[in-house]
Formats: sequence, structure tokens, C-alpha cells
Amino acid sequence: MSADQFAICLIIITTFALFVWGRWRYDIVSLVALFILVLVDKILGDNSSQLIEDPSQAFMGFGHPAVLTVATVLIISRALQNSGVVDLITRSVKPFINNQIAHISSLSGVIAILSAFMNNVGALALMLPVTLKTAWEQKRSPSILLMPIAFASILGGMITMIGTPPNIIIANLRKEQQQQILSKALADANSQAAAYLEHLNIIKESYVPAAFGLFDFTPVGGIIAILGVCFVAFVGWRLVPKENQKAASSDSLFSLDEYVTELRFPKGSSLIGESIGQVNKLTGDKLTLIRYIDKNGKAIAVNPNNKIKENDQFLAMADPSDLKGMMDEYDLRLTKEMRYRIDSLKDENTTFIEVVVSPESPLLGRGRSYLRRRSSNHLILMAVARQDKPIHKRLGKVKFRVGDVLLLQGPEKEFKHVITLLDLLPLAEREIEVGVFSKVSYSLLIFTASILLSILSIVPTTVAFVGAILAYIFSGILPIRDLYKNIDWPIIVLLGAMIPLSNALQSTGTTTLIADQVVSLTNGLPTWSIVALVMVITMFMSDIINNAATAMIMAPISVGIAISMGVSMDPFLMSVAIGASCAFLTPIGHQCNALILGPGGYRFSDYWRMGLPLELIIVIVGTPLILYFWPL
Repeated sequence: MSADQFAICLIIITTFALFVWGRWRYDIVSLVALFILVLVDKILGDNSSQLIEDPSQAFMGFGHPAVLTVATVLIISRALQNSGVVDLITRSVKPFINNQIAHISSLSGVIAILSAFMNNVGALALMLPVTLKTAWEQKRSPSILLMPIAFASILGGMITMIGTPPNIIIANLRKEQQQQILSKALADANSQAAAYLEHLNIIKESYVPAAFGLFDFTPVGGIIAILGVCFVAFVGWRLVPKENQKAASSDSLFSLDEYVTELRFPKGSSLIGESIGQVNKLTGDKLTLIRYIDKNGKAIAVNPNNKIKENDQFLAMADPSDLKGMMDEYDLRLTKEMRYRIDSLKDENTTFIEVVVSPESPLLGRGRSYLRRRSSNHLILMAVARQDKPIHKRLGKVKFRVGDVLLLQGPEKEFKHVITLLDLLPLAEREIEVGVFSKVSYSLLIFTASILLSILSIVPTTVAFVGAILAYIFSGILPIRDLYKNIDWPIIVLLGAMIPLSNALQSTGTTTLIADQVVSLTNGLPTWSIVALVMVITMFMSDIINNAATAMIMAPISVGIAISMGVSMDPFLMSVAIGASCAFLTPIGHQCNALILGPGGYRFSDYWRMGLPLELIIVIVGTPLILYFWPL
């Protein structure tokens, strides 16, 4: 093993370990890995090192077609939402919710179709409120609905090239790999590349490298998606632990009277004379005054600058475990009504809403103070629930995670803006903006035209989608302010930074080295078993790290295996594409799984109960399907 090969293996292993550790976000990890790659290349010698062919081009991965395609797909997803197309589709499930299996089947089927043509996390975010609303209407547990639709959204992404980032990566990498093989074969007639093309009866002079097309994934991915949806609808939901299957109700996850109390500041209280805004700091973040109770008993908004006077009464938010200690320390008293009716808060200007923290929310890893600042102090955090259970500790100490359910209180008019700003998902039935439906047909026409341009190879897929985005902007369907806001920048950074690492695996000969070892270890085994093995390894990696990163690492290795065996690379690339999308065993493997963790009340170990048999089915069914449609 050369110094270059040792270096890239060490970088990849370290990057993998950091992904699994999860202390840093995956986009930060990928940028660190890219920086180390450039640094090591410099240390080993620019000219002698093969890690990066041209260090000045280290960041060219951000202009890679796969990166641009992912970005355009995310923007088009927003345009389809804005026009009302998605809302019309989601509302179509209402006639089928009376029967439980039909309920699960209709929700799963709709979200699978949506995920085939838009970002699957976005599709799940749209269906989440619909699912919870219909679960409440039918008195069914959200837990038996949410995991099936999350898995269905992942399955649906397998159907087309644009359905999920791994497919986009694989589609573009196929052309790049073919081009590299062709270049080596033309340069050296005695090279392994030339022998590989000759073995496959490919005439190198007339060979034209090509990426996978938009629907090249459909024969395999479509059948797997159908079988997978049938499994989760008829069998999978029965595997959810019984203790999680609590009937849905219209009640909040939270019992507000555990958090909101009416307090009086009697003569002698040490807090008299202090400003309302200072109370939180003085009490060590244990007490927040949220409403002032006037002489008529009406709860009105507080002014943080007002001073507390003797016998003032407030609605205060505090953890029950802290309340008695604070009352003793600051000489506070409960009013005659120990728990003021929560309904008094619900005036014409103030309301409550439950929201879910999405994977893209800037709240991740931050707490209540950040929420206050970003909402300009308009919203108050009343409670936090994690895995279907309220967190009973000081809210100021809670760091938000993906899937956390937040109970917010504030002016109704502020919610829409803050929810959009912070990428939160409201747990209520989505309101349909009546005015947009006049553009449904136009929106579908634009999208269909871009698909046809791509299928007919009139223009590249990325160019077709950029044209669609421009049409959406000029038609008013997609406001310019939404153009960049709806791009999942962490995944863009991940892809752009990981592409040079993937290239380094090939330029240093590491993929050939690994591939030769795999072929040697599996000598004598049938080829189909090696295709299945690649799929299983990719599945395992995708369950613990980001699926796009998994595809970046496994794709060049799978191509190397195909070249070493002298067979077509297509079935191995398809195996990686399927495996990278199959993250069903853990909540950390895919953003869709993380998103339902809180609302569904799932534990970490619940996912494999439904996910393991589903992955086994995919391996058993997917392997022969791949070899049938993409023969060796």
C-alpha cells in the first residue's frame, strides 16, 4: 500500500467515524475531510501525490452535475408545493381513511409517488400533519401510521433518478467512470481498461459514455417500492411495539397546567422593583413571566421593561420541580386559583401551536434563548416533548433535536413567519391557500415539460430543471426569496466536499486495491452473491451515516469490483443505489426516520422491528431484479 493509498484510507475511515459519532453535523465533517485531503496532498508533495490531481480545483465538486441536480430538485419541490399540486394530492387520501389498512396504504402510496419526483424529506413534511390529523379523526395511534409513511417516502425515492441524492450521484458517476475507462483504454491498448472493454465486447472507438436516465431506476426501484409499500401497509405496522400504539386524541402532548401557574408577588418579595425582563436571569432561567393579570382578571401581554410592584399577579411558566423552591427563595405566593385557567391565554390574538423540529432547522443544538431571539420575542416556548413524552426539566437547558415537538404560544399572526424562518413543521392540518390553485395546471405543465426535455435528451436534466425554475419564478409560483431558502445547504456542502474524496479513492488506485481484495475473498462465489453483498454492505453503512456519503464511498469501490471481475458496472452501481436508500434500521440513517421519532413516540430500537424484514425483502427481491434488468 502506497503512502497515498494509506492516507486516503485513513481519511475515509476517520470521516466515517465522525459521521457515526454525530458530534458534528455531516456537512462540517465533510468540509474538515476535504481540508485534510488538501493538506495531506500538500505534505506528500503536489507533484508526487495522487490524492488531488490539481489542488486549485479542490472545490470544483460544488459545481458537479449531481450537486446542481440535487439543488434544482429541492427548488422545484417548493414550487410544486406553492402551486397547490401537492395539497391536492394529499387531500385525495381522505376517502380511504375509514379502514386501517386502506388508511396506511393510501398515505404510503401517495407519499411514495410524491417522493419519486420531489425531495422525500419534503414529501414527508407535507404528509406529517395530514397523517396526524387523520389519525386523530379515526382514533388511531400515530405510531402505526408514521413509520410506514416514513419508510414509504424512502422507498419512493428509489423510483426515479431525481427521487433521492444517491440516485443522482450514481447516475452521474456512471458516465464519469465510463469516460475514465475509455480514456485509459484509448491511451494504452494493453491496459486493464482496454481489456475490460474488450471482455464486454465494447468497441472503444465507438463507445459513448452515458449517465443513467431519469427513469432507468424505475424498473428495479418501482417494483421494490410497490412491494415495500405493500409490506408496511399489510404487515409492517403490526410490528410496531404495542406500548407505542396509543390512540390519538385531540389533546396536546403537553399538560399546560404543569407548566403555567398564577403567581402573586406579596410585600417582602425580593423580586419587587425588578423589571419583568430581569426575572428570568435572576431566577437562573427557572421562571418566566408570560402574562400580567390586571384588576379585571384579564391576562394581558407583558412589557419586559415594566417594574414588578407589590401584589402584582402574573401567569408564570416554571417547571413543577423548581416551583416550590423558587416560591420559598423569592417569597412568592400562588393565587387563590392555584392554576389559572389556560383558556384565559387564548384570546383573539394569542394561540398555541405544536411544531416539529425538522432536520434543516437552525434550532438544532440550540435552546430557548435562540428561539426567542429569532422570533423577536414574539413566541414563548411552553414545553418540549421528545419521543412522545414531555421533558420535565428546565426548558432553558434543553437543546433541541430532530423530531422534538415544541409547544409554542404567541400571536397567531407571527406563527407562519417564524415557522418558515426556523424550518418547523406544524402538527395541524395544513391550510390550503385558495388563490394558488389557478396555477396548478400551469405548474404541472412546466414540470412535465422539464421531464420530457430530460427523457428525450434534448437538454441535460440539470439544464431542464433550471429552465423549469425560471418558468416558476416568472409565473409568480416561486418567489425569488424562496429560491435559495429551500435548498438543503448541508447536503449540498456534503456532496461538494465528498466528491474530491471519492475521486481520490480512484486516482490513488485504492478502489482497485479494495476491489481486488473483495474479489479474492469472494473467489468461487457466484456473481449474484457479490452483487447482493455490495447491497448489504451499502445498507449497513447507510443505516449509520448519510446516504449520499455512503453512495460517494461505495460507488467507486463497486465499479472497481466490476472491473476486477470483468463484468458490467451497471448492476453494481444499481446495487449501491438501492442499498444507499435503504436506511430502515435506525432513526439516524435517514432524515425521514429522525423526523418521526418524536411525533411517533418511537425508541431507537423500534426501527429495526419493521426495518430489518423490509431490508431482507429488498435484498432477496432486488438482487434478481437488478441482474434481470441490468445483466452482467
